[in-house]
Formats: sequence, C-alpha cells, structure tokens
Amino acid sequence: MNEARAGSRNLRDDAPVRAATGAALRLVAAMPRLVLEARRVAASVFHGLHGRRRAGPGENFWQYRRFMSGEPASRVDWRRSARDEHLYVREQEWEAAHTVWLWPDRSPSMAFRSQLAQDSKLDRCLVVAFALAEILVQAGERVGMPGLMRPTGSRNVLDKMANAIVHDVTERPSLPPAFAPSALAEIVVVSDFWSPMTELRKTFSQLSSTGAHGHTVQIVDPAEETFPYSGRVEFIEPEGAGSVTAGRAEAWKADFQTRVALHRAEIRAEADKLGWSFAIHRTDRQATELLLALHARMGAPPPGAVTAGRVTMSGQRGRHT
Repeated sequence: MNEARAGSRNLRDDAPVRAATGAALRLVAAMPRLVLEARRVAASVFHGLHGRRRAGPGENFWQYRRFMSGEPASRVDWRRSARDEHLYVREQEWEAAHTVWLWPDRSPSMAFRSQLAQDSKLDRCLVVAFALAEILVQAGERVGMPGLMRPTGSRNVLDKMANAIVHDVTERPSLPPAFAPSALAEIVVVSDFWSPMTELRKTFSQLSSTGAHGHTVQIVDPAEETFPYSGRVEFIEPEGAGSVTAGRAEAWKADFQTRVALHRAEIRAEADKLGWSFAIHRTDRQATELLLALHARMGAPPPGAVTAGRVTMSGQRGRHT
C-alpha cells in the first residue's frame, strides 16, 4: 500500500515534466511549417513596402519638424519657417540600421485554440514574430530576441530565431526578461497579455526606462472575446492557477467581457502614457492585416514631426486587426 502511494506520487510529480516535454516536441514538429508560413506572409506584406525612414545621420532629406525650445538656433531652417508663424528644423534620413527587439510569448496560455480558430495563439504569435523579423531584415534592420538571440541582420534570421526557440530549455515566461535596450531601439512584445496589470506595468516601465520605443500586440483567440460557452463548463488555468467550474457558463458572459474590456483599457492607458502603440489581433483574422498595420506604426514619424504638411500627435491608439 505504501509503495503504491509512493508510486502514484512519483507519477504526479512527473506529470509537469511530461507535459513540458510533449509541448516542446510539438513545437519542434510544427516549427518548419511555421517558418514557411512566416516566409509566405512576409513576402506578401513586403511587396511594395520600403525601408522604414527616421531622423538621424545621413545625406538624404527626411522631413521637417517643429523647432523645440533649447535647441541651437543654427538648426532652424529659415526658408521653411518663413512660410508660417512656426519655426522648423530640417531632418535628414537615418541611414544606419537600428535594432528591433522581438518578444513572442511562448508561455502555456498561448497554446490555447478554440473551435473558432484554425491556429493556436502560439502558432500565430510565432508566425507574426518570424514574418516581422523577415520584413525588418530585408529593410536593413537588425533583429534580436531578449535572452534568446543577439541582434542580427542576417538573411537567415528566421532559421536563427527558430533554432534559438527550439533549443531554449529555460522557463517560458509570459513577458520579456529585464534588459536595457538602447534609446534608439524598438521593442515589439507579442503576447496574450493576460498577466496581472502590476506585472505588465513593471515590465513596460523597465523596458522603456532607457527611452526605447515599444509596440504591444495582444494575440487572442476569438473565444476569449465572444465567450461562446453555455451549460456546465470547467475552465482550467494553463499556468498552474487551478480550475473553476461554471454551472451555467452563459451567465458569466457579461462579467467576463466587462473584465476583458477593463484589462485592455488599462493596458492601452499604460501604452499611451509611454508613447507606445497597442494593437489587438484575433487568430481568426489574417496575419497580414496585423503586419501591415504594425509596420506602419513602426515607421510612423515621432510626435511633433511635420509630414505632408500635418503635425503628428502622440497617443495614437492601435486598431483591432
């Protein structure tokens, strides 16, 4: 009897290891398909796109922006400023590649896929990250993954990313590890963002502390928005927080959607405060929609820049894609 109990306990202790091994093997098996899909998506998005333009050292004109208090008067372009009552500075296009840090969330919650979607959140997250990396490298940028891969501009960036992810044996957290990106870097965090707001605020604050600009993309399954459940349903938290059973799941729908909306509003407010972008992407939509919108946001001029005669404003909000 004692031996039987001990054996049962050992089986229970081994369950998390078996689950993690199974998840790793499924990811390895799926990786070639995800890389091919990412290349296909990147090719369709990259067609017609150009390298992202920004201010910095270079010979080519980029844009005019408003003169800021404290700048040397020698920077004022008096010919352009004579056209109206404002002072403007002429900026050149930055010709040096800069670094974009990508963080695809690979935590257990990302494995979820309902009957309303063909892809799991993890599969879509990796396709988006891989395709974005391909687009950025073709545009002359360098791409890295915090804690997994140093920035590279290599043409085989997808293979490097896939190998780094497949051979990663560490715990898979929902949010990026603490690191110090340069002030000129950009950060793209692709996650379901169901972490507590205290953790999200701490992460965003740390990542933005050096002045780096960021973009947040929430990947969700359509069931996580529509809550299509009814009757007796057991909901299991995939990251070890247990489970809860609803006798009449349909009665939870309104409260669930209210909490989702509140959580998103808090994420958006935090992103707006930092000057970051926030977008929502459902796995029943095309990945190309998200990538086109994300590429446009990453290439957008900074607040106060004059483009086509208009002054851009901060705090622009991401759309549902």
